[in-house]
Amino acid sequence: MKKIFSILLVSLGLTAFSQQVESIETILNDKISIRAIELYDYRVWYSGTDSKFGFVDLKDYKNQKQIRLSEDKLQFRTLAQDKTSFYAINIESPARFFKIDKKDLKTQIVFKDTAKTAFYDALHFVNDKLAYTFCDSDKDHLLKLAVYKNGKWSMFKNNVSLNDGEAAFAASNTNISSTKKYLWIATGGKASRILRMNLKEERIEIFNTPIIQGESSQGMYSIDFFEDRFGIAVGGDYTKQDANVNNIATTNDGGETWQIQASGQNTGYTTCVKIKPGSKGKEIIAVGDKHISYSSDFGKTWKKISDEKGFFVCQWIDGNSVVLAGNNRIAVMKLKF
Repeated sequence: MKKIFSILLVSLGLTAFSQQVESIETILNDKISIRAIELYDYRVWYSGTDSKFGFVDLKDYKNQKQIRLSEDKLQFRTLAQDKTSFYAINIESPARFFKIDKKDLKTQIVFKDTAKTAFYDALHFVNDKLAYTFCDSDKDHLLKLAVYKNGKWSMFKNNVSLNDGEAAFAASNTNISSTKKYLWIATGGKASRILRMNLKEERIEIFNTPIIQGESSQGMYSIDFFEDRFGIAVGGDYTKQDANVNNIATTNDGGETWQIQASGQNTGYTTCVKIKPGSKGKEIIAVGDKHISYSSDFGKTWKKISDEKGFFVCQWIDGNSVVLAGNNRIAVMKLKF
């Protein structure tokens, strides 16, 4: 009996000290929609609408800078980096691949895709020498990727076919994830599947998922992986944001099979998911247009920790703080455990 009582006390203690929001502080207010962020030099860097690109210093929020990547009013929903530069691609055709020097912020266009259907959904660096970006396919439904290799961008040749109406969502620049061995891409729409590339062999496998799909607004919006086995996918239907059935799934075999989690018991449509560093996949944060949610059990159950609205993308700064970005602002959220 004493042992059982001790276990109950421990359980109650863990519940009492579960994650809570200590503060959410806005660090940038601007007329902008931000769906892609990167952390570098203890600054949060962003790209967004109206060709805007810039940073906010996380040590001194007043230290910020913003430039325009183009005189045209382009929309950017991608951003990635290597050691020396940032890269961003506008979503309209022609798609221009911008390279921004980290030292002086000088920009240059290093690649173009002039196809009328060009619409790049996510950009991801595996390492400083290798990157991939995923584009909606042409009428032939072939998988369309561009690859950065040996210092240059080019189209990635493959014969992978996508289904009719299968595309992706440029919701948070997070439908691509990687480890040293694999690259994963999440599709959405009328079909929502996982494409897994063995990076050494450049061989692509396709796996079905039980995530809600079938309509152009449904499917996976964001994925994240810990090492080669555990991964999480989130999404839903942006036209029915309160719907919460079959919109979260996890895998324990590298994306080959997926298990629905918390169906009917989560906060609904979600655009970005990030595993907490050092948690080995156990602790996860997720944001949607109407919520910020947290899981402390590998995505099996979720707790809404904030009703803050208008955030599309998030990224861990450290184990206790997260940067959030979206509609007209960037904020820093501090958590206590």
